Amino acid sequence: MKTHLSQLAIATFCSLSVCSAHADDMYRDAWYVLPGASILRTDSDLDAKHHGGGLFLKWGKEIAPAWDIQGGFTYNRVREDTGIAGVGGHYKQISLGADVLYLFSRQSFRPFVLIGGGVARNNVDYSQLPGLQDAMRTSWMGNVGLGAQLLFNDKFGLQVDVRRQWSKSDARAPASDLDTSGTLANTVFNIGAIFRFGEPTPAPEAEQAMPSAAPAPMAAAKQADLPPALAPVAPAVNCSPRFETISISVEKIFGFDQFEMQAGAKPLLDAVAEQLKAHPEFALVMVTGHTDRIGSARYNQRLSERRANQVKEYLVSVGVAANRLESIGKGESEPKVTCNGMRGDALVQCLQPNRRVVIEDQAQHHIERKPGCPPL
Repeated sequence: MKTHLSQLAIATFCSLSVCSAHADDMYRDAWYVLPGASILRTDSDLDAKHHGGGLFLKWGKEIAPAWDIQGGFTYNRVREDTGIAGVGGHYKQISLGADVLYLFSRQSFRPFVLIGGGVARNNVDYSQLPGLQDAMRTSWMGNVGLGAQLLFNDKFGLQVDVRRQWSKSDARAPASDLDTSGTLANTVFNIGAIFRFGEPTPAPEAEQAMPSAAPAPMAAAKQADLPPALAPVAPAVNCSPRFETISISVEKIFGFDQFEMQAGAKPLLDAVAEQLKAHPEFALVMVTGHTDRIGSARYNQRLSERRANQVKEYLVSVGVAANRLESIGKGESEPKVTCNGMRGDALVQCLQPNRRVVIEDQAQHHIERKPGCPPL
């Protein structure tokens, strides 16, 4: 049987690409409902028209930053095409199944691949077809495919996919070319609307510990009024200079589950770069990426490494010497909070302090002493 799977896939992605709209990363462990329509291209053994149509209703669940599950039922029918006078009716299929989707992004445009299975009832309901046998059979059903989602906001979006579907049928009629004994291979194109439930998680406030500013000196008039015993003295030389640890919430630098820097992160990192350039005595500064525990440990480790590398590369690009910087990812191994017993939106919000990039001095013993300080 000749199919046009690749053509349908190209049409799927082109139709979504031209309509892409901006949205923030929106993984939040949400449930959603997915009603829609389908086009069925039948196996040639069915002696049916090339295309028919139908409807579907599915439920979906975001189970991880890169994974969804969907399940529901689909009904399709296609008019017969036996070419025998007086024969009418349709090939009808009802399927009940579940799919696992791997999504390549959680931004507004979300391409994915899928694999799934379930049961299908194939009914070759051709009236007046002489010798028709075993017209109906319920069997296993399996499918693989690809598609994309496009979210217009946190509540509504579209999904399209094209999939190759396999199931069993025993229908045959010796007086015609109809003989489906074996495995049917149909191609299904689906388009539906996504309605997401629940409320979005509010954007958490960024945590950032920047170097403390020195307290303003007392006004001269106030100092003149002090009794001699309390007269100010010259400040002691700071013999232990230090670069205070800077902890930046990743929401200020990256999107959720992303490692590409956002434009708004540049002013924040520019300020860090200026501090580093103003204090060359800090010979080795470590940039460390941390994630929360949502997702696999291996995935989070790689994500933290990529984020740390992105911050390091940006600091180098604005003038910080590369040999002063090192980057490392620690994944989910050093959490600040645990949030045991929490799920969904509450868990994502509670784990926010764990999603951070830390910039700190690693070689203070190499700092040269200032005049007036004893030798090391």
